[in-house]
Amino acid sequence: MLFRLSALWARIELTCAALLAVCVTGLILLNVITRTAGNALFWVDELAIYAMVWMTFLGASAALHHRNSVSITLLTDAVPDSVRRIIDKIVDIIVFAFALAMLWLCWRWFLPLDIARAGFDRTAFQGATFNFIYAEPTLTLGLPKYLFWLVMWVFALGATLHATMHLLTKPGAAK
Repeated sequence: MLFRLSALWARIELTCAALLAVCVTGLILLNVITRTAGNALFWVDELAIYAMVWMTFLGASAALHHRNSVSITLLTDAVPDSVRRIIDKIVDIIVFAFALAMLWLCWRWFLPLDIARAGFDRTAFQGATFNFIYAEPTLTLGLPKYLFWLVMWVFALGATLHATMHLLTKPGAAK
């Protein structure tokens, strides 16, 4: 069950990442055309950067599910299978700890309970916490930056799901 949920979430992440890659390409082409015409749209650069950041985090989370992240296999290639499985489980534990740390950092950064306690009033939230995450706008788009930073939550939740699945699944059991 957990493997299927993780696989479904990874498929969604990869689909969204692919769509964002198309968006980045389209935005860069739009930027080239408008700059060549002498009428540059400065918000296009910023939106392309945010789309690429989202694409990267979604792809990184999906890579955790598929176990195809960049890795150095010099040690694992040189040891017997039984030792390799132990090393793989240790790596799974480290990835799980990292994912939990990301969740905790997102919680500390966004302070969802504090903003709710403040009645979603940004000024009251800022006064109580000295956290200005919800007030900072993007440079050219004029949108709140926290909307783009939400990818950190998506990544942390996806990474936690994928890491949990790997921890609870026996090697080679769920394919």
